[in-house]
Amino acid sequence: MFDSLKKKFSGTVSKLAEKVSQEEKVKKAEGDLKDKKSSSAITSKNKCQDQASTEKVKPYEEYSTKDSDSKEDNKKLVSEEVEETKEKSKSGVFSFIREKTISKNDIDELLWELEMSLLESDVALEVAEKIINSVKNDLVGKKIKRSSDISDYTLNALKKAVSEILDVESKNIDHILEEKKAIGEPLIIMFVGINGTGKTTTIAKISTYFINKGHTPVIAASDTFRAGAIEQISHHAETIGVKIIKHKKGADPAAVAYDAVSHARAQNKEIVLVDTAGRMQTNINLMDEMAKIKRVVSPDLIIFVGDSLTGNDAVDQANKFNDSVGLDGIILTKADADAKGGAALSIGYVINKPILFLGVGQGYEDLVEFKPEWMVEQLL
Repeated sequence: MFDSLKKKFSGTVSKLAEKVSQEEKVKKAEGDLKDKKSSSAITSKNKCQDQASTEKVKPYEEYSTKDSDSKEDNKKLVSEEVEETKEKSKSGVFSFIREKTISKNDIDELLWELEMSLLESDVALEVAEKIINSVKNDLVGKKIKRSSDISDYTLNALKKAVSEILDVESKNIDHILEEKKAIGEPLIIMFVGINGTGKTTTIAKISTYFINKGHTPVIAASDTFRAGAIEQISHHAETIGVKIIKHKKGADPAAVAYDAVSHARAQNKEIVLVDTAGRMQTNINLMDEMAKIKRVVSPDLIIFVGDSLTGNDAVDQANKFNDSVGLDGIILTKADADAKGGAALSIGYVINKPILFLGVGQGYEDLVEFKPEWMVEQLL
């Protein structure tokens, strides 16, 4: 799951660490060469001084007193120059390791590559840009002592950036359900989305989710646009043992939803799950029909069901539905087959609505609650 994004993030960490490590090696090589030259110069200078002292003939009385002083001075000079060389060495290679500061030049090229990779993985442009800018702001100016530090800093910067993207205020469904029960009303959830995203199956999964928590749902087959849709949702309802309210093909979808809510109130059922006709986000008539359902039953939550494999298309669809009827949350289907992960990373941030669940298989139990920290762990 999300393997493509995971590889791109880990690749960035590795490349940046390698780049800084190479800089260390170059600096060290330059320092070693400089030390070697300094040492050679000192040796050459000492040889010249020795030759000069042997060529010059001195009286015996001068030799006995002055030559000793000359040797001492020479030793002192050599010692000072060697110490000076050591200090230069310390202030060269070792200070780089101690005081290397990450600059824009160190990371710009690699972050550009990362941004292009994110876009290739269907991450929305505004999300990719926010991640890159956040990482850049966190890294530039950081001081590192060794190349391994850059890996830790980069990983932490990426985790922070992704966490901020996924940090969208969410509604607590269990809390809303308890509030509705306290006033004797059912929780009404309306599902929207285009055809082929797995919306009907998702409603059956949500029903199972609530049944496992001890609640009793009822399903409204408000997709009266296609006869096949009524049959499909009826089959799921029968399989999981949930009451379904349905009318004939072509009936008023809002009337079906209204009858389902009335049934829930009369039978003390806590949850009404309203299916709607799968529609393209550009179909004005069907979008108006969906708005009518909203007016008639006043749902507590409107959830968009999107196919995570469609990437940016899912983001665009969610945006249009949000503009038309207002969304409260998102369910992404087929997440287990999504190698890219762009939709899961982008959709909540772009429309500022939380991902509530992920579909991770074909079974009725194959639905997991979405948690931002889990997503961060998956990617990094």
